[in-house]
Amino acid sequence: MSRASDRLEKARRLLAAKAYREAHALCLEALARDPAAAEAYFLLGVLSAEHGVAGKAAELFERAIGLDTAEAPYHAHLARALTVLNRPVEAREAAERAMALAPTDALTLDTIGVALSRTGAHDRAVELFRRAAAREGAGAGLWYNLGAAEQFVGDFEAAEAAYRRAVALDPAAYKALAALAGLSRQTPERNLVLELEALFPKDDAQADADPDRALQIGHALAKSLEDLGDDLAALDWLIRAKAPKRRAVGYDAGRDEAAFAAAARTAAPPPAGEMACLSGAPIFVVGLPRTGTTLVERILSSHPDVTSVGELTNFALIVKQRARTPANTVLDAETLDAARALDLSGLGQAYIDSTRPLSGGTARFVDKMPLNVFYAGLILRALPDARVLCLRRDPLDSIVSNFRQLFATDYPYYRYALNLEDTARYYLMFDRLVGRWRERLPPDRFTETRYEDLVLNQEAETRRLLAFCGLDWDDRCLAFHQNAAAVATASSVQVRRPLYATSVGRWRRWADRLAPAIRILEEGGVQVS
Repeated sequence: MSRASDRLEKARRLLAAKAYREAHALCLEALARDPAAAEAYFLLGVLSAEHGVAGKAAELFERAIGLDTAEAPYHAHLARALTVLNRPVEAREAAERAMALAPTDALTLDTIGVALSRTGAHDRAVELFRRAAAREGAGAGLWYNLGAAEQFVGDFEAAEAAYRRAVALDPAAYKALAALAGLSRQTPERNLVLELEALFPKDDAQADADPDRALQIGHALAKSLEDLGDDLAALDWLIRAKAPKRRAVGYDAGRDEAAFAAAARTAAPPPAGEMACLSGAPIFVVGLPRTGTTLVERILSSHPDVTSVGELTNFALIVKQRARTPANTVLDAETLDAARALDLSGLGQAYIDSTRPLSGGTARFVDKMPLNVFYAGLILRALPDARVLCLRRDPLDSIVSNFRQLFATDYPYYRYALNLEDTARYYLMFDRLVGRWRERLPPDRFTETRYEDLVLNQEAETRRLLAFCGLDWDDRCLAFHQNAAAVATASSVQVRRPLYATSVGRWRRWADRLAPAIRILEEGGVQVS
């Protein structure tokens, strides 16, 4: 074995042990001796990815592939990095190249599965996760990923088995334990409260050192206590669990306020001569999270002429690319203001082209990204024959449901939900923006639907939604819970059941504790009943 190979073998071991500085130095030494050492570039890419520098990681993986195209891990890790960079088409292509090389090791299979799952190919991803977990020595992390994949495709029994295997392998695997608590209703005879409490950080110092752990376990405890009928204790756990994360990441309400205001300004007329894409294929389902967006997506995608493409960031990314603003966020006031002055000719077609790998052969497709509410004005400039369907829900139910939701911890756009009062203020901003869309956008292209109307009068509201979208009636839309397509959102369990009304007026369980939020709403002109 050459000295360069010796160094790379040692670098692999150091990287696995998270001795990043030493691993980095050895990779550079290996490259100094052999500039064509593909493995060195690959390991540097892995190191960059673990430090959250996805762009640099992708460059390094591509460099490794340029030197050696026959290594499946290189393509697999490139695919995963590309998903972080919101380049799903390229990510899927890289994942396909990795699979074509017939990998057998658990880590590569798992990495390809992650990439496919993030690009919406859940049915294919779950098979890779199953193969990864079946390998000898598969650890708790691989079993957790399998559990999440099984949950997405609706096999809750298999998901539970995988999560339990993860906990058996590592009793401190809090993500798997929290997922178990969320998978089924907890009962006095069968619950995980004691196990979860034992894993929660013992004091503020521990919680601040690992705020994501506190957040996930606290959410699972809150859900468990709600199931057990102790609503006030559940709310206390949420407040306790969210505080460390809020301290760690902060929340800039001014940034959100500026983005909402800039979005409203995009309702201005487009520049003269701007050409639009006349495709009527897309149906955008928007609104606040946890207000029925997944439910409406499932209803519409149960129609034989409609496919769901999941929650895409495609439209926002194309706007960002055209605006060329320097901020490292995709959604911000500067980008929205810059987009307002752009000639968006070609944007609609670019969006349609970007969705083709996911939209299949149906005439219509649903893009259920709640944050597209910011882009409703631009969407109907670029795609005037599209439909934008905005979900509404009782203000306090909306606030409570957002506060109760565990959003992706590395996603900056939902930080308002770490505090009840911040969530109430965010609701007011959202309400004002939707009012602007109601006034300025054509009613045959933009509509609102109330979650309560859908729950309490399912058939009539479903008929209205289908008519708005230009779709013929189909009975399967009433049986949306039988839709076998994967669900990768927080509603993956709920939307596989028939409609139920128990979430209507849920906020009243905490009415006394919601006084500050109620005051914020009323001062903002929103009446509470």
